[in-house]
Amino acid sequence: MKQARQLLTHIPERPSKPRKEGLTMVMDKGLSLREAEDFAEVGSGYVDFVKLGFGTSVITPGVDKKIKTYHDAGMTVYFGGTLFEAFIIRGLFNEYVDLLRNAGVRMVEISDGSYEFEHSDKLEYISKLSKEFTVVSEVGSKKKNIVYSPDQWVEMMKAELSAGSVKVIAEARESGTIGIYNDDGSVNLELINTISREIGFSNVLWEAPLKQQQAWFITNFGANVNLGNIAPNEIIALESLRLGLRSDTFFSFLPDSMK
Repeated sequence: MKQARQLLTHIPERPSKPRKEGLTMVMDKGLSLREAEDFAEVGSGYVDFVKLGFGTSVITPGVDKKIKTYHDAGMTVYFGGTLFEAFIIRGLFNEYVDLLRNAGVRMVEISDGSYEFEHSDKLEYISKLSKEFTVVSEVGSKKKNIVYSPDQWVEMMKAELSAGSVKVIAEARESGTIGIYNDDGSVNLELINTISREIGFSNVLWEAPLKQQQAWFITNFGANVNLGNIAPNEIIALESLRLGLRSDTFFSFLPDSMK
């Protein structure tokens, strides 16, 4: 099959790991150790980050072994932002830092999508944690009744990048119907265009759990757009989308003479 890949022209170039763009983040919502091992065997070359979704890491059996499995496969692990919020609302910031250290996790997500607190406090958490960990921060609420204007999204993202986040995550939840998407899962075009224009291509990781969303971003932003909240069993399907080897993006990278 390697020879078949070499025969195919007009396949987009994908940067090798470790990379700064074309990132893929997978959400693990409670895989068993054996499932994680199978996923790591298939996805090690394609997955950059594995998020142990929301608070699952504190109740998943064998999580320490899973973390080692992912790290051994060259995938960076971090806990879902909801777990951070669960510690913060209880006044347990220092205890959360200890949890990260003890788990051998070197990346941390800072969010305020469930528990709303002052944005200045969020920036302070980012600044503190970025001195020891790689920080990504999530912007956007998980609640349908909280809607930010495009200018507010941009303002918050710029501030969080300045505070020490290496990437800002555009919220969508695992349902793909919140934040940068409408209730039916379609993209909020004005919002996404504003963010991409003002924040920059490589600085944003777009949560895109649904195939139609992944295909839209790849068609409009190219093969090396940063995408997150991908299901573990969809990683090869996503990489096929990125390379134009699936019907949704089949013509995206071909010259006009071949269409």
